[in-house]
Amino acid sequence: MTTTQESAAESAVPAAKPASVEPAPGATPPPRPLTSRAAAELVGTALLVAVVVGSGIQATELTKDVGLQLLANSTATVFGLGILILLLGPVSGAHFNPVVTLAEWWTGRRGGAGVTMREAAVYVPAQVVGAIAGAILADAMFGEPLVKWSTHDRSAGHLLLGEVVATAGLILLIFGLARTDRLRFAPVAVASYIGSAYWFTSSTSFANPAVTIGRAFTDTFAGIAPGSVAGFIGMQLVGAVVGLALVALIFMPGRAAEES
Repeated sequence: MTTTQESAAESAVPAAKPASVEPAPGATPPPRPLTSRAAAELVGTALLVAVVVGSGIQATELTKDVGLQLLANSTATVFGLGILILLLGPVSGAHFNPVVTLAEWWTGRRGGAGVTMREAAVYVPAQVVGAIAGAILADAMFGEPLVKWSTHDRSAGHLLLGEVVATAGLILLIFGLARTDRLRFAPVAVASYIGSAYWFTSSTSFANPAVTIGRAFTDTFAGIAPGSVAGFIGMQLVGAVVGLALVALIFMPGRAAEES
């Protein structure tokens, strides 16, 4: 076949369409629209608080044993949080937590990976609104008053220390996983940490300003008095700073190996 015939034959065959519908396995998916990511943060935080508050109400209706109540509450939270991270992580990163969002903005502010200031300014209000909606939803499901300020005072100093520890550990875990390229384990790792922190911290590990605000709207097992909210949020921010400092210390970049 001559060159001219070969060219004619090639032109008669339709060109293959580029496979652009799905990314290659292992490739980073294209970013979702900010509206979708904000919706994921709102819905995810709402469902997380609904799990925390709803399981607390259910536990107190089933048993008077406080230990069993906490066990039921923590177990439901572990499973619920793990599923929510698995489901919504590919959309928004599944922060569901202003300190995680702000920590990611801080670490990525010089052009690295992370949310921008604009994105953080959308994420945080969505998380707070979602947390409040989740508490109201849980109260509605169990026939409780939709909004009743909690009377559960949590202002003692040892509880505030517990929030510093819980939040610092959470930030260390998340950003440690990111530094070691193991974020794929986040659904199991983060849920497991929160479940254990329910038991080893005096505050039962709120570790989340949005969740703290939402839990003030319900006078049930998981509630927190409005007068205790500011102290908890302040200590959570302190914990986030401590956590980031630990990440920088423990996961600092290694020096290049010296040539022998």
